[in-house]
Amino acid sequence: MPGRLSPPATAVATAVGAQGDEGFGVYVHWPFCLSKCPYCDFNSHVAAAPLDQAAWRQGLLRDLETQAGALPPRQRRLTSVFFGGGTPSLMDPATVGAVIDKALALWPVADDLEITLEANPGTVERGRFADFRQAGVTRLSLGVQSLEDEALRFLGRRHDAAGALAALETARALFERFSFDLIYARPGQTLDAWEDELARAVALGPSHLSVYQLTIEAGTRFFAEHARGAFVLPDEDLGAALFELTRQRLTEAGLPAYEVSNHARPGEESRHNLIYWRGGEYLGVGPGAHGRLTSATDEGAFQATVAHRAPEVWLRHVSQQGHGLKSTTAIDRRQRAEEMVMMGLRLEEGLVEERLLRLTGLGFAEVLDAGGLAMASEEGLLHRPAPGVLRATGAGMAVLNALTAALLAYDPNR
Repeated sequence: MPGRLSPPATAVATAVGAQGDEGFGVYVHWPFCLSKCPYCDFNSHVAAAPLDQAAWRQGLLRDLETQAGALPPRQRRLTSVFFGGGTPSLMDPATVGAVIDKALALWPVADDLEITLEANPGTVERGRFADFRQAGVTRLSLGVQSLEDEALRFLGRRHDAAGALAALETARALFERFSFDLIYARPGQTLDAWEDELARAVALGPSHLSVYQLTIEAGTRFFAEHARGAFVLPDEDLGAALFELTRQRLTEAGLPAYEVSNHARPGEESRHNLIYWRGGEYLGVGPGAHGRLTSATDEGAFQATVAHRAPEVWLRHVSQQGHGLKSTTAIDRRQRAEEMVMMGLRLEEGLVEERLLRLTGLGFAEVLDAGGLAMASEEGLLHRPAPGVLRATGAGMAVLNALTAALLAYDPNR
């Protein structure tokens, strides 16, 4: 196994710490849905009885305040609040507003603060969009998934294409920024049909599109159905062709990819997701939420937080302890740096050494395997568009897991 590159002097001299363009965010998980989609492996639950919204509001606020009070001291400026799920549009708008107000009171706020709420296009949620806007939400992310009725039925969605279009029209009228999701590589899907669906999606005027390839995840209904042959997904070649077509058509439409599965008009990228991909700090609130926060003893390291997944367990722990965390685990500088490699290569901007050095104190030479780096470059999977930047090529994006594995190949001498 080839050894590591010799560390550059800059890696030793660079200080670790200050928040830069990676930002700092709060993720709020609402775990409840009206029904469970057959492809979903997120922490989501169908509520068996009407929820006590007041109890959940108090739980979220207490969890947020307790975790914020325990943070290691450092200057943070809040750049994003993201309500995910589950179906956060089932939250009481007053709860959304209370959580936003609490977050804004706990930290200084960036001028371009982004507050996103995920929503489904169903009639119940659509009627609440104005209330969420009034509560402080600035960006809506709609789980459309398809503009075809047959595909929506297959995906187990509660809305049809007409409902999706109505929700998107409402979102456009109320929010300056909105995004929606689409899923491709569905059974029987052709290149021509997907190209037509993409054209219709672009015509709806989103500033951001998240476009995901359908994958079969263990523990989902689709996993069991696929295993017994109930449906067949497009083969690897067609999946790759659909991926390339997506990137090409959306780039031509002014929505270039800024991450493997995410496209946006310049300046309209999801600020919250960029925190993840750039290696920034985020605090996770709610059942099953994850967080990555600067270590109390080493600013180049992280403490990873994980909350209890079961809603009733989480709520009980908040009531008893003030927070719903199940575990807090130390992530050392090298582990944090390796996470940044895996996440940074997903971005079109690539992996930026200055950011890696600033946040972990480690540079490319100390983190990346020399042999893997040479091989990836020779095979056209990786290139250097500028000094101190590594970017996956189109071919590299298509085999990103293998690429990152080669770059982080285990070296017993490190």
